Amino acid sequence: MTISVMSLKIKGWRKITKWAIWSIVGVLFLVFLVRVATFEHGYYSGKEGTERASATNLADEEELIEEKPSSDEVQEYVVAPDRPRYLSIDKLRISKARVLAMGINVEGELDTPRNIFDVGWYELSGKPGQGGTMIIDGHNGGPHVHGVFKDLPLLSKGDIIEIERGDGIIYKYSVVENKAVSLDESNDYMVTASKSPEAGKESVTLITCTGEWSQAQNTYLSRQFTRAVLIEG
Repeated sequence: MTISVMSLKIKGWRKITKWAIWSIVGVLFLVFLVRVATFEHGYYSGKEGTERASATNLADEEELIEEKPSSDEVQEYVVAPDRPRYLSIDKLRISKARVLAMGINVEGELDTPRNIFDVGWYELSGKPGQGGTMIIDGHNGGPHVHGVFKDLPLLSKGDIIEIERGDGIIYKYSVVENKAVSLDESNDYMVTASKSPEAGKESVTLITCTGEWSQAQNTYLSRQFTRAVLIEG
């Protein structure tokens, strides 16, 4: 009986010890999580307003493609004869960026291509050679790599934008205006951007994000609008 009682006491002591150890581990883990959360809050608050803070939305990072299309993929890209196929801007070293037809996303905004080296043509806007105004947007960059329109703010009056149509005809547009508009005012400015800067002339408007990065809003705080009119095509 003595041995039996001693055995019960030992087992009970082990259970208490295991419980105590796991309790301590649990408390330490909770403290760790609190410290991590506190650090992240301080870190991202410090990044607010900087030119570029790394995106925290993992889904957004996974959706974007940061690899340039191969020369074969570019060459094999085909669209209808009257639609924009490629965009080129010599000054920005953009050569035959694929132009993908885009609509409006679930948030009511112009959608953009998944690949940050492609550009998006709003399919309800004008077409090259048909007298309207084309709306084309592109990425400033992805989480790790600069996008096709990163240097769009560098364009100045008179710089040339080329749009090649599906049938191979190239249309050239001369920049008339290039300006950054605050995010709050950008929606209203779209009314202006959807029209030609020179009455009666076909035009194209290029749009991208620019300015400071807002971690709170998960976007840049300005939009760049580059407007150009047809001079040849």
